[in-house]
Amino acid sequence: MANLPHITWLKAFEAAARHSSFSAAAAELNLTPAAVSQQIRLLEGHLKVQLFERLPRGVVLTDIGQAYAHPIRKSFVDMETATKGLFGTKKKRVIKVRASISYAALIMAPQLAQFHADNPDIFVQLTTTVWADRFDDESIDIDIRYGHGNWQETHIWHLGHEYAAPACHPDFAASFGRNLTIDKIAKAEVVQIIGSEGDWIKLSEHCGLDLEMPPEWLKADSSLVALQIVMSGVGSTMVRESFAKQYIDAGLLIFPLKHRFPLQQSHFLIVREGVEKREDITLFCNWVAGLTKPY
Repeated sequence: MANLPHITWLKAFEAAARHSSFSAAAAELNLTPAAVSQQIRLLEGHLKVQLFERLPRGVVLTDIGQAYAHPIRKSFVDMETATKGLFGTKKKRVIKVRASISYAALIMAPQLAQFHADNPDIFVQLTTTVWADRFDDESIDIDIRYGHGNWQETHIWHLGHEYAAPACHPDFAASFGRNLTIDKIAKAEVVQIIGSEGDWIKLSEHCGLDLEMPPEWLKADSSLVALQIVMSGVGSTMVRESFAKQYIDAGLLIFPLKHRFPLQQSHFLIVREGVEKREDITLFCNWVAGLTKPY
């Protein structure tokens, strides 16, 4: 180590080699061109070789100078990387996520603060949609969709099977007295979720009942809106159990009966091609995969 050139000589050499100019190197290092020239002469004297050929306008590296410049530049880059990695402030890593409005609001949103606390260097940008079946926005990294998982993308995570059940306000259930039955619930005010109107018949078939399609009353385009409607105290809605969990836990809604049925469709997490190997993407995917638990 005693024979290594002085670091200030090497800095002057690396900058001059990169710019092919003593003046440009001097401007970068906040020195005079004469000072840069002197440091390089000291380096050349130490190494006993000529590193630059001085021309009337500028300088060029000699063959030995060219050979020396690459490892010196790499050494400075490695030192900068090591210093930033160990002591520097980490840059925010941005993950752009799109999800259905109900999944985003009812499953992800209540837990995102904890994810941020555990991963302060990851910035999640969350947008919502009612329905999506492809990456129509190239800026999206992760898409959370509802369906059968038969999309064209390669990197698809299944987020688990779930059950659905009728949910309502405790007062609405109490209004039927002690004679509450699934038939009475189905024939009363039912908030249907667009695209899931047939769930009442699926419940009937699964449980061996003889329910008819509930009469038209209200329809909503998302489970979130349907839950907000029945929380007012009127009506029921057939909803996936995980979506209703926070309302149930808070005592705002109940599952008044034990009838439930398995949903054929599920939520899936899809990772856009090209970002699947990113550490932050994998970390976020694992986090989402652990959010939905059986109720």
